[in-house]
Amino acid sequence: MAAERIDGKAFAARLRDRVGAQATEFARAAGRKPGLAVVLVGEDPASQVYVRSKGKATLEAQMNGFEHRLDAAVGQDELLALVETLNGDPAVDGILVQLPLPSHIDEQAVIAAIHPDKDVDGFHVINAGRLAVGQPGFVPCTPLGCMMLLTDRLGDLSGLEAVVIGRSNIVGKPMAQLLLDANATVTIAHSRTKDLPDVVRRADIVVAAVGRPEMVKADWLKPGATVVDVGINRLPPVEGESRGRLVGDVDYGAASEVAGAITPVPGGVGPMTIAVLLRNTLVAAYRNQGLELPEGAL
Repeated sequence: MAAERIDGKAFAARLRDRVGAQATEFARAAGRKPGLAVVLVGEDPASQVYVRSKGKATLEAQMNGFEHRLDAAVGQDELLALVETLNGDPAVDGILVQLPLPSHIDEQAVIAAIHPDKDVDGFHVINAGRLAVGQPGFVPCTPLGCMMLLTDRLGDLSGLEAVVIGRSNIVGKPMAQLLLDANATVTIAHSRTKDLPDVVRRADIVVAAVGRPEMVKADWLKPGATVVDVGINRLPPVEGESRGRLVGDVDYGAASEVAGAITPVPGGVGPMTIAVLLRNTLVAAYRNQGLELPEGAL
């Protein structure tokens, strides 16, 4: 029996609708719209696509978008000065500096310069610490989106065994922490894990975030497991294709015959990332304005 397809695109659309409705309520109470500032340095094509899509989504969610495009040769001090200006701007609730940055700029220094309460990407070390000790803060958008899909599909995760493949600060580590907070039993696996297929085979929940096309095979999975595929990889084009196919870190076709539920690529985790960014921005707006977000609004 084929696995249930977890439709991240549809879930994200519903979340964006709720965010937009609540942003309208915020504007009524605060006298202003929530504001998201996006900073793009250079002309990386993928980053430009992401920034355009974020800008469009921000407007659709009844928020103000403030876009700052800087030349690739901009100095680090100038970029840090812009971040400091945005930190002090009461119209800006969230600040997102699009990564990657040019090699002459220290990404960690830029992330550290963003005020933690405006760090809607959830990358600041203070927000990472808040997540680690269970305090309110911002969680990186992709793992939080994965968590929303998992709880929507499975409900209570208590006692389930979860394996997160990948240990990045952006996805793997915060994903593991979120699962742990939900009372799952969590293993973080990675490139040096011994007998990786056997480790994954124990899992009721598999989150794949390694950046290797179709690495996770069907025979790695426990029958009925729920699989969340964070990877997005473009294969080389074959004859008759102008561009190669987009695939995840999981061999979707074969895995669908074993898993109980699985996210597709594209249309799974990807749309959740921008939806959660908007959600985080709205939460930041309520906090920054000293207002209380109604329980259950998002």
